[in-house]
Amino acid sequence: MVFIHKLADVSSDEIGEGTRIWQFAIVLNGAVLGQDCNICAHTFIEQDVVLGDRVTVKSGVFLWAGTRIGSDVFLGPNATFTNDKFPRSKHYPEQFSGIVIEDGASISANATLLPGIRIGMHAMVGAGAVVTCDVPARAIVAGNPARVLRFLPDGSNGRTES
Repeated sequence: MVFIHKLADVSSDEIGEGTRIWQFAIVLNGAVLGQDCNICAHTFIEQDVVLGDRVTVKSGVFLWAGTRIGSDVFLGPNATFTNDKFPRSKHYPEQFSGIVIEDGASISANATLLPGIRIGMHAMVGAGAVVTCDVPARAIVAGNPARVLRFLPDGSNGRTES
């Protein structure tokens, strides 16, 4: 069963089973949301956005046309996505340069991702990072501009608990 809060504005009918959409979220017609996603309050998902299964979109995240999000992805609070390499008021590109986030990746709070980049599988982007180029699979990046700090070992989910 899909849950849509009565104060959400959802136009898309392509929403997977078990997905929850909370108050003040806006999902435009043409967006595709997978199963078991959690779309938190105060989010915006434009048309031509595709989310895989089990994606968490925290408050303050706006996903613009052309964005592709894999499964098991975490998008932290106020992570900023962009899709226009040369933005100008009332001048639109023929095609937007969407961002691709591959399966299992995590984007921390307040990270900024520039148009047209790809975040590899299981990569982690640190809080406040400014990502200006592609991030390899399993890389942990942070800083401005974001730089690779290290790589997660195969089979690791990035947790450091004992």
